[in-house]
Amino acid sequence: MADRRPRVLLITSPYHSGVVEAAGVWLPLAFVYLAGAARRAGAEVEIYDAMSLFATHEDIARKIESFRPDIVGTTAITATEPDARVICATAKAWNPGVRTVVGNVHATYCWEEILRDDPAVDFVVRGEGEQTMQELVAAVVAGEGFDRIDGLAWRRDGRPSTNGPRAFAPDLDALEPAWDLIDWQHYHYRPRPHGRLAIASSARGCSQRCAFCSQQKFWARTWRGRDPLAFVRELEHLRDAHGVRVAMLSDETPTSSRERWARILDLLIERQTGVEILMETRVDDVIRDEDLLPRYAAAGVSHIYVGVESVQQSTLDLYQKDIKVAESKRAIDLINAHGMVSETSFVLGTPEETAASIRKTVELAKWYAPDMAFFLALTPWPYADLTPQLESHVVTRDYRRYNLVEPVMKPDNMTMEELQRELHRATGHFFHDKFKNLSRLSPEKRSFMVSVLKLLIENSYLGHEMHSMASGGEMPESVRRMLAEIGPVGAVGSAAAGRQLKAG
Repeated sequence: MADRRPRVLLITSPYHSGVVEAAGVWLPLAFVYLAGAARRAGAEVEIYDAMSLFATHEDIARKIESFRPDIVGTTAITATEPDARVICATAKAWNPGVRTVVGNVHATYCWEEILRDDPAVDFVVRGEGEQTMQELVAAVVAGEGFDRIDGLAWRRDGRPSTNGPRAFAPDLDALEPAWDLIDWQHYHYRPRPHGRLAIASSARGCSQRCAFCSQQKFWARTWRGRDPLAFVRELEHLRDAHGVRVAMLSDETPTSSRERWARILDLLIERQTGVEILMETRVDDVIRDEDLLPRYAAAGVSHIYVGVESVQQSTLDLYQKDIKVAESKRAIDLINAHGMVSETSFVLGTPEETAASIRKTVELAKWYAPDMAFFLALTPWPYADLTPQLESHVVTRDYRRYNLVEPVMKPDNMTMEELQRELHRATGHFFHDKFKNLSRLSPEKRSFMVSVLKLLIENSYLGHEMHSMASGGEMPESVRRMLAEIGPVGAVGSAAAGRQLKAG
């Protein structure tokens, strides 16, 4: 390496569950930032998005052989951890001297297990990775100094060891995302023709305490927002340089600071960016911002996901959501009233769950009246705060199934097959009701929802349910005619679940 720049290859896992493809093809935003950090250390970097390309591990092996990297990096949320290990093993099979590194949420908390069980993994980046990656590249070039890198776990004298924690970056605007390394032709928002899609970040962190979620733990319940003007200028750059027309915010809670968020909205309106915004926020922030919601719509916010999670206050309290059932209904009503698409999810499968309770949830979800609702399996991540209470109900340690779609824990009074069937039935019945009542929607939202139906039918994990609904005489004739007018499209699912499973 002394006579050339170090070469870093960042590879996403070739993992699919019918959720990752939700609503579009998502670029790996974390790699955009990590690539920028590696380049600051002098590396030549390439991003290989095996997930979006539907590549195989054989394809990955060929990519490694052709690029000839010194460092191979990948990420591991729980569902992709097995594939991350295979990627590292593939790199070592090509050249035992290549350095392999794994990061993201699962790796951050399960680093000891990974390093103990898998000799193909050399390093784990714990927590926020940009500065750690930059220092790791320099250490690999030097051949020493790994013990001085905060946020790095590795083997010291053959045993898993971790250095001190990495402090969060104080200034998110100082980071240098490598947008030029993205092959933009692959990334698009399927409900909008020609809707080239970016994933963008205006903030990092989550100060909430939801017991089933990884994000508040990963960010240590902290929150940092970018400068509003810097963020809006980045959207303009993505529009002008890369043809982006739709931006999905990766932020867990972009609206945490009302003053900052209002400034972003004002800038989007004043500068007429023309970029459609898809976002997630909290129920209580929507209610707080009732007077701002006209500015949301004017700024291009078209789609808002809020996590309702349950229609039972006792379950919300178990999840530590810190919201009330009535507040969720109010937030969805407000989103709908301002013409934006409302989406939510319900997390089902607690030990007390029954088929009757799931069906009751579906009926109450119809009353909430979001445009889109998805019914997800409660998944006890091995590091989540809620997991110790659920441990006795977990029936599989196959991490590939920890994807919010396949149940991994058994309720007391249901079989796993019954739970799976009811989860799929729940979403099918919700959308059946929604499409029977399309006439109540505005023409623009009605057209969008018919596009969503076609997407669900053609290629999603709910395809069978939705196809049965469409072909079984249950679909209004007016909707059938609208479906016939729409050309072929791809897959759709829960935007929130999709973003989480493509977070790497």
